[in-house]
Amino acid sequence: MDQRIETTTLQLSDGDHWRLEFADTLRLAWPMALTQLGQIAMMTTDLAMLGRLGSTVVAAASLAHTVYFAAFVLGLGLVSAVAPLAAQAYGARQPRVMRRAVRVGIWAAAGVGLPFSIAQHWSTDVLIALGQAPEAALLAGRYLQGLSWCLIPTWIFMALRGFMSAVNRPGPALWITVAAIPLNGILAYALIYGAFGLPTLDVLGAGVATTVVNILMCVAAIVVAYSQAPFKKYKVLGRFWRPDWRLMRQLLAIGLPMSGAFTLEFGLFAAAALVMGRLGATELAAHQIALQVASILFMVPFGISMAATVRVGHAVGRRDAAATRRAGFAALALGAIFMTAMVVLIILIRNQVPYWFLGESAATAQPTVELASTLLLIGASFFIADGLQTVAAGALRGLNDTRVPLLFAGVSFWCVGFVCAYGLALHTSLGASGVWVGLSSGLTLYAFLLVLRFQYLTQKKFLPAAVEDKPS
Repeated sequence: MDQRIETTTLQLSDGDHWRLEFADTLRLAWPMALTQLGQIAMMTTDLAMLGRLGSTVVAAASLAHTVYFAAFVLGLGLVSAVAPLAAQAYGARQPRVMRRAVRVGIWAAAGVGLPFSIAQHWSTDVLIALGQAPEAALLAGRYLQGLSWCLIPTWIFMALRGFMSAVNRPGPALWITVAAIPLNGILAYALIYGAFGLPTLDVLGAGVATTVVNILMCVAAIVVAYSQAPFKKYKVLGRFWRPDWRLMRQLLAIGLPMSGAFTLEFGLFAAAALVMGRLGATELAAHQIALQVASILFMVPFGISMAATVRVGHAVGRRDAAATRRAGFAALALGAIFMTAMVVLIILIRNQVPYWFLGESAATAQPTVELASTLLLIGASFFIADGLQTVAAGALRGLNDTRVPLLFAGVSFWCVGFVCAYGLALHTSLGASGVWVGLSSGLTLYAFLLVLRFQYLTQKKFLPAAVEDKPS
């Protein structure tokens, strides 16, 4: 919604304000959520293609994804910080600050991504040193060689997506992602199996295809930002080489704690998988099925959280404390409504869900089916808490509040979540169910603390200091 329209809403009643806030948040959230689902679809396509090469290749690909995402989340917070900075500048009508925010986000992506990209060429040796089987380590390392230069264009695309969302136009990022899904599938097939005259590269081909497609997505986003209204007037790469250390420090102050929180959360789920692995193959398979369902459902509240960051950031830029509070709680309500509806649906169909993942092998894997159904039932509180925590975290990012949430993440995920999951799984009769009880406990505490934090800050009418606007 145009800023001039937003200023006219000051004359509306409180109820009208809330209705407009819900509508504006939904308008921003749905393309963001679909964009995230598109990313999941590309990853699923790669795994489906590789699955035809055998279970050993699938296991190696899963190992490679674990390594890749460990690096990915370390830079994720830095590029995600572009969105609140750009949104606040948009609310304050400071186009130069928006341009500067995108610039430092791209700098951060390149600076962090370069060493990580180079390091992935030695991933085979690292995995063997960590005790992985040589065959799996070799295949995973080959896959990671193809993925090695995927980080930087992916992060730059995310920075540009944050800028587009800040000006209330998330659609182009969605359409770029939608176009990339079939392209990724075709290119992955061609490079894995040697179709259409291309070389047969097996697992390396899957990584190369993903890298090429993400580079094209990055280029497409740059072209859109420079050629399409309303983006082109901001000239986001103007004076790109001019240093901007002040805003870089602010991006690091906001983004590094975000990366830390993402890493703590990622580490918790990686550790949970290791605990499941100690319990047995059935438990690990059931856990992966239930977690995949959670990952798919998570994309919608994650989209809402990104919209919350933008809406809160806009209100902060306008120095409107009431609108800041309203934006956060409207997003929280939307997230809670969606996840509650999904929980009811999952409970009703939980016995059928495992068959979607196991296919023909389900007939000989009844213990896995039954355990996955049980974990989905236990996951009712998990799903709701996961949705609320990501929306609340997004709202706090709009306030530039990321350091205290990092502390909350450490306490919730590891002091509570992991300790409970480990203890209940290995020292009680709960087994796999205990892991999910522990995960739910950690996520519920984290969600509660984040909501309480947003309530406290907005009740005190806290607004972060505005970024200094200077020629750029």
